[in-house]
Amino acid sequence: MSHEARQARLRPTLISFDVFGTLISVRDSSYGAFERILAETGAHRVDVEAFWEHWEHRNIVHYCKPYRTYREICELSLEETFVHFGLTGDGRLINHYFDAFPRFFLYDDVVRTLDRLSRRYRLAVVSNIDDDLLALTPLQREFDLVCTAQRAKGYKPDGALFRYLIEHAGCAKEEILHVGQSQFTDLVGGKPLGLTIAWINRRQLALDDSVPRPDFIFADIQSLNDLVEL
Repeated sequence: MSHEARQARLRPTLISFDVFGTLISVRDSSYGAFERILAETGAHRVDVEAFWEHWEHRNIVHYCKPYRTYREICELSLEETFVHFGLTGDGRLINHYFDAFPRFFLYDDVVRTLDRLSRRYRLAVVSNIDDDLLALTPLQREFDLVCTAQRAKGYKPDGALFRYLIEHAGCAKEEILHVGQSQFTDLVGGKPLGLTIAWINRRQLALDDSVPRPDFIFADIQSLNDLVEL
């Protein structure tokens, strides 16, 4: 690599990460729980992936409303998704999803990438989650800063969670690099506040015309090794 290329690398003070979909493969990890939810509802012909995506869409809608816990939002969204698919089901079945958290799995590049970055940079997580649920996941490591919806009393994308990050980062927002996979929470929530964002497009999706443009686009988080100085 040339001297000029080395000079072009970023030197953030803090690198923050979305968790679900960026570090944890949440869809593949949780489809089994949703298959069980549908089975207990007698909805054997409903496509689990379509059901899951509608449920997640309803979650995002509720993130922009007055604060509720993540558990409450997920239960409400499940009830709404049952209605959308013409089903009769109990929202408390969402406990199958929460019970699956310890069995969720990290993407293959996560541990080695975070280990490498942590030698030089402060690391944070920024997650639409309750603290106790985050603690159940296999993301068993210490971060320099933990930003959850429970602590911020708000979510991405309405800005509350990113404002919490900025307020507690211990550095200027221009020194933060945020890394996330969601167009509709990470980009919509973070870019209007002036954050630098690397969009992790693991699923090779098209960037929606309605969302702010990311500063960088990568297929995985190990690509950050080529963006920042190490």
